[in-house]
Amino acid sequence: MRALIAAATGLAVAFAVVWTLTALGSPSGGTSPKPLLTTVPAHP
Repeated sequence: MRALIAAATGLAVAFAVVWTLTALGSPSGGTSPKPLLTTVPAHP
């Protein structure tokens, strides 16, 4: 019985977190105009 209560509680918490994140929406932002460095620069 305890396992069933724990599973139901965990499911409710997970659902609440997902619902909260969905309600907040994605953060507004943009991409950087500078390209990312993908290689290590040569040492002098």
